[in-house]
Order: sequence, then C-alpha cells, then structure tokens
Amino acid sequence: MKRIKTGSLLLAVVLFGSSVIAQSVDQAKKFMYYERYKSAKTALQPLVSSTPLNEEAAYLYGQAEIGLEQLKEAGQWYQKNLQTNPNSALLTAGAGHVLLLEGKAADARMKFESAISLSGGKSIPVLNAIGFANSNPDTKNGDAAYAVDVLTRATKIKGFKDPEVLTNLGDAYRKLGDGGNAVLSYDAALRLNPNYVRALYRKGKLYQTQGVGQEDLYMTLYNDAISKDPAYAPVYGNLFNYFYSTNVPRSADYLDQWLKHSDDDPKACFYRASMKYAQGLFNDALSASDACIAAEGENAYPNLYGLKALSYMKLKDTVNARTNYETFFKVQDPEKIGAGDYATYALLMLNNPADSMKVETLTAKAVEIDSIEANKLSYIRNLAKSYESKQQYNSAANWYARVMKVRRNYSNVDLFNAGYNYYLADKMDSSVVYFTEYAQKYPEDIMGHYMLGNANAIIDSTGELGLAVPHYEKTIQIAELDTTKPNVKTRLLTAYRFFIGYYYNTKKDQKQSLQYIEKALALAPEDQQLLTFKEFVTNNDPAAPRRGGR
Repeated sequence: MKRIKTGSLLLAVVLFGSSVIAQSVDQAKKFMYYERYKSAKTALQPLVSSTPLNEEAAYLYGQAEIGLEQLKEAGQWYQKNLQTNPNSALLTAGAGHVLLLEGKAADARMKFESAISLSGGKSIPVLNAIGFANSNPDTKNGDAAYAVDVLTRATKIKGFKDPEVLTNLGDAYRKLGDGGNAVLSYDAALRLNPNYVRALYRKGKLYQTQGVGQEDLYMTLYNDAISKDPAYAPVYGNLFNYFYSTNVPRSADYLDQWLKHSDDDPKACFYRASMKYAQGLFNDALSASDACIAAEGENAYPNLYGLKALSYMKLKDTVNARTNYETFFKVQDPEKIGAGDYATYALLMLNNPADSMKVETLTAKAVEIDSIEANKLSYIRNLAKSYESKQQYNSAANWYARVMKVRRNYSNVDLFNAGYNYYLADKMDSSVVYFTEYAQKYPEDIMGHYMLGNANAIIDSTGELGLAVPHYEKTIQIAELDTTKPNVKTRLLTAYRFFIGYYYNTKKDQKQSLQYIEKALALAPEDQQLLTFKEFVTNNDPAAPRRGGR
C-alpha cells in the first residue's frame, strides 16, 4: 500500500475545507441575489459559527439580517464581530450600512471612510458594499452621489468584471434622478453577464417610476428577466403589486409565483388576505386578516392592520377604519409606512376639523416620499377634491396648486382647478395668476380669458380701471366664432352683460350699452332682465345732465 505523506494530506484537507467554505459562501450569495434572506442565513450559519470567522460570510450574514428587516440584530452582529476583527474593512462597511438605515448618516460615513482606509481603497467588495448601502433608490437613506463615487472607483480597479457593482451604480444614478447614466450602467452590467437579471429588473424599475407611457418598455424588461431566470422572485413580487389594483387575476398569478420562489414568510398570510381585498371580498379580507393576527399574536405583520383599515373603508365603516389605521401607525416602523398609507389615513381624518393640520401633514408626507409622479398627483388631487366637495375652496385651491409643482407637463385642467377654486374662495389675485398662465398657454381656449374677465370684474368692481375689458373682449372674439359649442352662449352672455353695465355706468355711453343689449337679446330674446335693461337704457341717457344738477 502506497504511503501518503502527512504534509500532502494536510494540504488536501485545507484545500477541501476552503472549497466547502467557498461553495457555502457562493450559495449564500446566490440566495441573497434572489432576496431569499432566510435561506442565506441558514447557508451561512456553519461558517459564522466557526473559528476563525470567515469575513465575507460574516458580512453576508449581517446583510441577510438587514434583508429580513432585523436591523437591531444586524447592528449587534456587526459590532460583536468587529470586537474580535477590528480591522475588517468589510464588517466595518456592514456596520456603516446599519447606521445609515438608523438615520445616523454622519456616523455611517465615518464607518465607510474607515472601511475604505482599512482596505487601501482597492477592494472591489468593500467599495461595492458601501455603494450598495447608499444606492437604494426606494429609500431616502443614503448619499447617492457618494455611492456613484465609490462604485465608479470600483469599476476602475484592475481586473474589474462585476455586474453587481454596475447594477448598484445604476441604482445610485437612478436615486440621483440621472436616468441616462442609470441605463448606461445597467446595460454595462448586462454586457458583462447577459443573464444577470437583477440588472434587467432594476432597469425595468427605472422606466416604471417614470410613469405613463413607459409600460411597454418595463414590461418587456420584466418578461425578459422572467424568461432568462424564472426563479427570480423579486420580479414577480413587483408585478404582483403593479397589477394588484388593475388586473386582479394577473396579480394573483404573480403572487403565486412570488411565493413559490421565495422563502417561507409570515407576510405570505398578509398577501393572501390582501388578494381577498383586491377581489372585492372585503368581509373575507377582514376574516383572513383577523386569522393571521390571531395566529401570529404580537408578531403579526403590521400591514394586516392597514389592510383591515382599507377593508372597513370599503364597507363604509370609517370608525373601524380609523381605529385600525391608528393601530397600524403605532405598530409599524415609520420607515416602512408607505406613501399611500399616509394619504389614505389623511382622508379618513377629513371629517374631524380638529385633525385639519394632521390631514395636511400626512398628505404632504405621502407626496414627499413617493417616487412615482402619478402617485404624487393622485394624493394631491384626492385631497383637493375632498376639500372641494366640502366647499373648502381655499384649501382645495392650495392643493390643486401643488399639482403644478409636481407634474412636469401640467394641463389646462390643472390650471383651471387651481384658479377656479381660488375664485370660489374669493382669492381673486391668486385666481388671476393661474388664469393668466392659462390664457397665455392656451390662447384659443375661451376659459382662460372668460375667468380672467370674471375675476378682474370683481377686483375692479366699479370698472374704473377697466381690468376686465380686454379679457371679456377676447372672450367675445372667441365665442362669436361658434356659438353652438357647449356653454359658449352662457359665457358670451356674461361678457355682453358686463359691457352693458360698463358702457352705461362707467363710460356713460348709451349707444354702446344698447349695442351690447341687442347682441345679448339676439342670443336670449325672451330674457326679461335684458328687456328691462333695454327699456331703461333707452329712456335714460347716462351722459345727460341729471335733474337738479349744475
């Protein structure tokens, strides 16, 4: 029997052990890629329990805790391991990530810079960890410009060929609002690895956040991602949410795929209950939510209370709706409360005048944190319409005015809503501002000129300044082209009536006043008020000396 040298055997054992470790880390990284954080923790458990600790495994373990929304546990994990590995750049970057999520931006930056220093500024994994922590476009945490800087540095290190870094760089550019460079980064990642579907998915998210007109682009990207990797769960989760309110059967299909390719999660109970809501089965949604809460107790997913609130709203039970929203806002982490939750909770408070300030604050918060323009506009308009229905016109106008600050290409309708509600609120100066812009942008549209005439007629009630004159003249010019259009006759009569009074009372011009009376009677020959005006003006020349006058 051939004798095996001890040294060779030891070397073989070491190499075998290294191989096992590498395979386990790779497996964990794959789970992280698929956002299967529970599975990643399980895969990493043997490595992080060993001595000496594997640095990469320890970093990934902390990231898995973050993915599972166990921020406290992640912080404790990184701090514990830094006590025994104080010079670990990767663990230092991980600790910085936790601080950033806790809102401690300055402390986080110190950790990040320390990690860069410890690694000599030449470690792609360290720079990527820092960039990733700062690049998430779906949260307010992080410095996107800083992420762009460190991730760009990573791409310039010799031997660079990592699509993950480029995808994170794309996210950082997206967070900055630089869609062009974001696309270039995602495309660069796909050139390195055409099957890196995370880049396809993130590119799709970029187009999705750009709003209406981009659906063909992002759906093509999402479908391409699914085709290349049917197990990539994040795409299904996003599409479940996307179709939730517009195509329930399709949303349900995506939910099935999402849960199929994800780890077991208590949130699955919530998602199933939410489908009952989407199907219009609101009592069933309540029963399902209560069952989830009963099963989980204090550990119940907080969004269940939000779902109950929405279900009660649909059932016209505003009391229970508000009660459940109050519970939701108490038990949910503020960082995890969605923009729609703030907006909906605000609408529930509208009926109580004492909550007026809360209504404004909550809606403003919704507008602030939502990254999608269409959603921002929805929150603004819903509140504005609610105020309008309650005849709180000044509040309605103030919120309609916010549309112009959010919508890049606002319309004549947007200008009208703001201007008209200021008009109803007797804020004529503000009304004039919006209708002036209306008339300038849409000079052939009668409404801008007509409303400018109305507002200025109130501002200049005696007519001495003639503020309304040019606007009513333009109204008449447009209206007389076609009096058959809807509501044109009414607006034309208003303008004629203005000039009847203007020429009689202000200009003392009986002839001109009678001319406008005749124009008005041609449209409304049986109008008794006009007939009375005609008789009066005919028999009373305003320019004639009054009896007893000097």
